[in-house]
Amino acid sequence: MRVIVAAIGRARKGAERELVDRYVDRARRSGRALGFSGPDIVELDEGREATQTLRRKSEGQKLIAAVPAGVGKVVLDEAGRALSTRELSALLASWRDDGVSGAAFLIGGPDGHGAGVKRAADLVLSLGAMTWPHLLVRAMIVEQIYRAMTILAGHPYHRG
Repeated sequence: MRVIVAAIGRARKGAERELVDRYVDRARRSGRALGFSGPDIVELDEGREATQTLRRKSEGQKLIAAVPAGVGKVVLDEAGRALSTRELSALLASWRDDGVSGAAFLIGGPDGHGAGVKRAADLVLSLGAMTWPHLLVRAMIVEQIYRAMTILAGHPYHRG
């Protein structure tokens, strides 16, 4: 099952990018034996529309277009549902075992997600009620994907 992290905005070189790259590499190595590929990072340009509503709509269309058919969509949003890491790992395993071709984690731009992306989601997921910088959200979700892989592999990385 392919794992994708699609995000509005492009990460430049720096500490956040290095952290994302580190966990992507770890998740790829851990996930292979479990039937997962990726995570693949897909970066999309921010919208240039004049209003927040139009930017959200445009960015949402880009995110949805970046996800192949048959892939489960997890939209990251502070108003979403909070899952434990074990619950996230169970979801990924369930989708894999049910033949879902992939899981895409969608990160919006500075204005967040529009209603269309949330409607298209299989899960709206919260990383907490706080607002996080989008580059840190990438690192956080990729680390959680890696952590979910270690849980499924029975590796001691996850101790909680």
